[in-house]
Amino acid sequence: MHRVFGIKENVEYLDREGVYIIPCHNNQVGVVQTPKGYFFLGGGLERGESHLECIKRECLEEVGYLPCVEGRLCSAEAYIKHPAIGYFHPIQTYYFGKLLEKVSAPTEADHRLCWIEYDQLKGKMFVEMQNWALEQLLLKKSRRN
Repeated sequence: MHRVFGIKENVEYLDREGVYIIPCHNNQVGVVQTPKGYFFLGGGLERGESHLECIKRECLEEVGYLPCVEGRLCSAEAYIKHPAIGYFHPIQTYYFGKLLEKVSAPTEADHRLCWIEYDQLKGKMFVEMQNWALEQLLLKKSRRN
């Protein structure tokens, strides 16, 4: 499933492809809390990096955990005007899975791993399309039961 947020204007956008994992454990979702708000673990792809390599690198940087990707969930993109970047086109792919073990200290000091129940997290992600991806995860889980 894929969804587009916003309306593409006739301007040049900065494209940024990102990859994220939504880890689940005991009916809770693992997210990173920063001074801006809640985000999924992940970030922008580096040149030549696969989706799984990106998720592993970002999880180690942000929280120091090794991830276990179980499957692809969905993708989304947005056309927005970012206050610092200008016309911005983030393209995000979301995976579901779990966090295995903590193997190092995170290198991003302002990122804190939080485990939050879905009902408490619903609608509170900083990025609109990440709120939508969280809804997709809940739909997927409800179809399994």
